[in-house]
Amino acid sequence: MRLNTIKPAEGSTHAKRRVGRGIGSGLGKTAGRGHKGQKSRAGGFHKVGFEGGQMPLQRRLPKRGFVSLTHARNIEVRLSDLEKLPLQGIDLLALKQAGVIAADALSAKVILSGKLTRKVVLKGVGATKGAKLAIEALGGSVAEA
Repeated sequence: MRLNTIKPAEGSTHAKRRVGRGIGSGLGKTAGRGHKGQKSRAGGFHKVGFEGGQMPLQRRLPKRGFVSLTHARNIEVRLSDLEKLPLQGIDLLALKQAGVIAADALSAKVILSGKLTRKVVLKGVGATKGAKLAIEALGGSVAEA
C-alpha cells in the first residue's frame, strides 16, 4: 500500500451538495446561510477565537507556565575544550577569559564529548557523571561550588 493510492471505502463518500441552484434543490435563495448577518455574506470572516467583542476564552483564562530567561546563559563545555586550555586549575572566570564560554555566562557544565589527556582540576564548574569519571580517571578532580 502507498499513500498516493489510498482512497475512501466505496459508498462512504457522496457528491458535494450544490447550493444556490434554485428552489428545487432545497438549498436555493439563501443557500442554507439564513437571512442577514456576517456569516450570510461572502467574505464574512472573523479571527479565530473572536467572540463578537466578548473577551475571548484564551484571554479569560489565566496564563500558565514559565520560560527562564537565564536558561541560555548556562553553557555546556566539552572535554576537548578543556584540553585546549593551558591551565590545570579551571574555573568559570578562566573559561570566560579563554573565550570558551560567553562573558555573560552564569554557569558552565562539562560534558563527556571529545578527549582529555591530562589532569585538570575544576572549581565552581559542574560536570556530568561521565565527564566526572573521565576527569578523575586522569587524576583530576571536580569541586562544584
